[in-house]
Amino acid sequence: MLFKSVASAINGRELRRALSSSSPCKAGVRCSSHGRRRVIDVAAKDGELRVFLVAGEVSATPSPPASWPPSRTSPPSRPLRRSRRVSFVSLMHKEGLQSIFPMEEIAVMGLWELLPHLNNIRIKLKDTTESAIFFQPHVVVTVDSKGFSFRFLKLLQGRYIQNTNSPVHVHYVAPSFWAWKGGETRLKHLRHFVDHILCILPFEEEICRLNGLPATYVGHPLLEDVVFSSKELESSFDKCKFQGNVEAFRQENGLSSESTIITLLPGSRLQEVTCMLPIFLKTVELVKNSIPEISTIIPVAPNRHVETYINNAIRSWPLPAVLIPGESIEKKYEAFRASRAALCTSGSAVMELMLAGLPSVVAYRAHFITECIVKLRTKLNFISLPNILLDSAVIPEVLFRACTSDNLARKLREVLFDDEVRRLQISSAEEVLQILHNPIAQRSNSILDQFGFSSYKCCPSMIAASTVLYAEKLQKSHGLDSNFAP
Repeated sequence: MLFKSVASAINGRELRRALSSSSPCKAGVRCSSHGRRRVIDVAAKDGELRVFLVAGEVSATPSPPASWPPSRTSPPSRPLRRSRRVSFVSLMHKEGLQSIFPMEEIAVMGLWELLPHLNNIRIKLKDTTESAIFFQPHVVVTVDSKGFSFRFLKLLQGRYIQNTNSPVHVHYVAPSFWAWKGGETRLKHLRHFVDHILCILPFEEEICRLNGLPATYVGHPLLEDVVFSSKELESSFDKCKFQGNVEAFRQENGLSSESTIITLLPGSRLQEVTCMLPIFLKTVELVKNSIPEISTIIPVAPNRHVETYINNAIRSWPLPAVLIPGESIEKKYEAFRASRAALCTSGSAVMELMLAGLPSVVAYRAHFITECIVKLRTKLNFISLPNILLDSAVIPEVLFRACTSDNLARKLREVLFDDEVRRLQISSAEEVLQILHNPIAQRSNSILDQFGFSSYKCCPSMIAASTVLYAEKLQKSHGLDSNFAP
């Protein structure tokens, strides 16, 4: 979504007008009042905007490192590996991006789990850095995946030391520094190689700025789905829900109108799915005796390895299971609306379930060593974002060693049959939505006026795109902090 808004601005009259109004000054590039170079000013000088994008997560912005616009002098890129369904990667490829390597090659979670992949990631970091240097972008945008993204930006900044033409570094999705003991102090090190942070949680912007790191709250991606539903952000939550035709969805997928549907969201990475899906399937088997007729729906992430694994896992499963494309917002929310409850691996999908008004149980497991480190370092009482924002256990969480099919089945029965538990989750959704939306409500109109989008609704990707275009290159010290480890 972030790229689509940037690309829309690049291709449209809005950016052409902005570029023409940002004519270079006598020194060659018109600068901001602080003498720092803005992305849009440097693009005005060159007559085009070159964006190098790094996004290693399906749940963030599903694309591998890529460059835009395509250049005749760009090095050959590896072919994009597509799933049978049209994924966001292939859509971005159609927009002109050239992929360097498939994102699943660096999509690894955990600490202990990372060790077998270190050499491959080191090679990918080198390839990505060399490609960025060759491409000569005006701005480098990294999306989430802080382990890979920050190491890449640090390497890139080191190559540009004493070079005044270094690109602006913008990182989308602030690291969860607020979740870890001593996390805020690490923000000060980021300013050595990050020029601007795009935050998706309201409280992150001020904390980043207090630690000397320019930041902007651009809105949570959840709000993008609200815009997609063609409802006003200012409307009440009940009016913002995706309506969809539940009966049509059931008929289309061969699901009985009497069947109780449970949605399973085992994750977007193969590592997560292989861990969580067997637990989820066993959990559903344990509750089936409490329900006359039961079916499941599994949204499948646009990852060919994940798709293959899920297809094989349900082939011999005794209960009805429908697979839908996880990248299709419409299909996904239709499934949520048709479901009675959901089992969800901790991640961005929890917020989607809340928007849909679907009560859920959040689960997560990792390697024993990773779990021990997390318990030692975290300062949070909850793992799911709705619970963190509300500072309350609104959504049941079954985590780490406690995450067994027996424990999940116990919580799932509560979500299925306890009306009070269900009402609490559904009623809390509007409060979460307002927490995320209110801080950007006033900013929206100015963004629309700035780009001339008179017939559009403002959304997080549009605010993020505007922030990227007007981001400034900070003055860096020549010595990068070698002690920083993202």
